[in-house]
Amino acid sequence: MAFEQLQPATQQQASVYLPYVQGSKRNFLPYAIALYQKGALEGQRKIESSENVPFVASWNIATLPSDLTRCRIQFDDDAELSYEVMTASFEFVNYLIELLDNYKRHRSSDFSQGFYRKLLKIEE
Repeated sequence: MAFEQLQPATQQQASVYLPYVQGSKRNFLPYAIALYQKGALEGQRKIESSENVPFVASWNIATLPSDLTRCRIQFDDDAELSYEVMTASFEFVNYLIELLDNYKRHRSSDFSQGFYRKLLKIEE
């Protein structure tokens, strides 16, 4: 998916999530909500000193920021490399904001370290 082609969510749709998003992240909010409403994305996990690993992430679309979103992510088209995480939709939208920010800076469609820690249940 080309992130440049995302049509931002309306101000009304974005306003529901405003209390959960701070500072400059708010600039990405309408685009993160638009991506969230698509329910899936393809990306590549950056691996140091190795080739990037492609992934497909899909999730249910919740109505309210406090509703749960279940995200499934599969790496390298391998069912044995499938993972799942459940989180409040406002938290997942924040992960999408970080992904979009990362894409803008590095042209890399990858989730943040925080997302992977949660996905793999690694304590911080």
